[in-house]
Amino acid sequence: MLFSIIANSQIVINEVDVDTPSTDVLEFIELKTDTPNMVLDGYVVVLYNGSGDKSYMSYDLDSYSSDVNGLFVLGNEGVSPTPSVVFASNGLQNGADAVAIFLGDSSSFPKDTPVTTTSLIDVIVYGTNDSNDTGLLGGFGVSQQYDENENGDKENESIQRKPDGFYEVKTPTPGVLNDGGGVSQKGITISTLADQYNEGDVFDLTFTSSEVITSDLVINYTLVNEEFKSSDYNGNLTVTILSGSQTASTQITLIDDVENESIESIIVKYVNLDSSYQAVNDNYRVTIIDDDYEVSSWGTPLEPTYGLVSSTAPIDYYNSLEGKSGQALKDAITAIIANPGKVKAQTYGDVWDILKEGDMNPENNNEVWLLYSEVGRSKSLQQGAGGSIGKWNREHIYPQSRGGFSGGTSSASDGIDVYMSTDVTHIEHGHSDAHHLRPTDSGENSSRSNNDYGVEYNGPTGNSGSWKGDVARSVMYMTLRYEGLKVVSGNPANTTVGQLGDIDDLIIWCSEDKPDDYEMNRNNVIYNWQNNRNPFIDLPELAEYVYGSRTSEVWNSTLRIAHHVKDEIKHSNPVVDFIHFNKYLKGEMLIYNIQGQTVVNKKIDGNKVDVNMLIQGVYFFNIRTESTVFQGKLIKI
Repeated sequence: MLFSIIANSQIVINEVDVDTPSTDVLEFIELKTDTPNMVLDGYVVVLYNGSGDKSYMSYDLDSYSSDVNGLFVLGNEGVSPTPSVVFASNGLQNGADAVAIFLGDSSSFPKDTPVTTTSLIDVIVYGTNDSNDTGLLGGFGVSQQYDENENGDKENESIQRKPDGFYEVKTPTPGVLNDGGGVSQKGITISTLADQYNEGDVFDLTFTSSEVITSDLVINYTLVNEEFKSSDYNGNLTVTILSGSQTASTQITLIDDVENESIESIIVKYVNLDSSYQAVNDNYRVTIIDDDYEVSSWGTPLEPTYGLVSSTAPIDYYNSLEGKSGQALKDAITAIIANPGKVKAQTYGDVWDILKEGDMNPENNNEVWLLYSEVGRSKSLQQGAGGSIGKWNREHIYPQSRGGFSGGTSSASDGIDVYMSTDVTHIEHGHSDAHHLRPTDSGENSSRSNNDYGVEYNGPTGNSGSWKGDVARSVMYMTLRYEGLKVVSGNPANTTVGQLGDIDDLIIWCSEDKPDDYEMNRNNVIYNWQNNRNPFIDLPELAEYVYGSRTSEVWNSTLRIAHHVKDEIKHSNPVVDFIHFNKYLKGEMLIYNIQGQTVVNKKIDGNKVDVNMLIQGVYFFNIRTESTVFQGKLIKI
């Protein structure tokens, strides 16, 4: 019964391209109807994940129609011609997975809907050099899984339906019949001389036809895009390509106001483009650089400050580490940062938002700070479908291929309040763990590739190394957060999964480039999203106890060297009745005996503390204020 439904259906899956260059920004699904301009009301496209054989996304086709050739495309923003339904980069999983068409709507197919043949119209099970997914094949009642990599070039080929209903793999043809026939449509392309402008600039917006126009073509379009409003520009929203020509331009003036709009982009979008023309590109993006911005009170990694940003960790967050060493200390750290009852995993799409908050340039909060390049770049210039030059993207400190978590989480952004449960075994969540993801120049990201740090990668020529301690602490965090990840001496082959080098260099980097306010702030931001912290930022001495020269020693927080001290704080020593400080302090003070036991826990509000209750001996103390953490030693006589 199923096969007859599919064979006689009025709509089929005509082509899928699931693995494309530049991190899957040219993916698409092409449908074909028996008749041109067919109304698609009542149909829904559902995407299935082979891991668990359940749905992960669905798209209603209500209010849409196929084109003059009976084609309808869903895909990434950069696909040309522009898809009727646009989904995020990497939004179509690589396989083994499936695309299906059903009668119904998306409300009938919420996330994690099991495989079903009820109301099924058509389905394709595909892979990218993957083993057959028997759950998908059996569940849908089909016998063949198609491999986009069967010719050895999965990134530059797609799976295309043949007239006999079977599929073949060849060069992608989105928006064009697979056999090359059909009605030829003239294409309209939107362009500007640059892809970014400053407030106050004037630029030309140009529309170009693929052929000479035989009668005047009026093109209507919009520019408004969330934060970019009609009050932000002057210009005409209608342009006419005159008969006998191929192009027309109009001038847009950007208003230079005093409002800080932070991230701002124009989206040029056609309004009811004549059906005899095809949008070669739509949703055309132009970035606007705002000259109004805020600054932070702390410094950049190039000009670091210390003690201006305090850890937001609860005071008892690391208590379970006390008195432990070796593997027991590692296990205790893992129990904190991978606690399944507390830690939250976010999506890869959410990472854009986390980085824009946690890695904003302190000198210009409208920018992110680029890790290796050590400069700021507009938050708006995140890499998408429009090329990578001058853009920033998300660098995995522990490379995806080396960690084994490539593509492990969704590219969709669902916000801080929607998250996945996680633990040490969920290696796929390393894909979107912001503790090891940083903004980088797209070109420099490619230069680093999946190489080890140290001999294999030391950053761009002339860099000051302000990032080296940061990446060292990120790598150390990852090896304790996820089961199966290691950092080792030397340089294992860059195809080795689960191993990264070189720990000997990273220990040195960690020591030479101490955590600063910038790093502490991003630790706080990520803690807000993920509910876990990088302990090597809060407790930088831990690096030596876990991977350095003190692995056999017992961790005792009261014996640590003071760090993150805003100003030099001095105190009287030895003491009789009171310990006196050279500054006014307000916060909490803990005093420990030489065994590490807490003997005093009290508030401090002044420049002296009564210690009459102590017997003679040696003690250690810890003072935490809003702006600093200070540890010291005192002798009671």
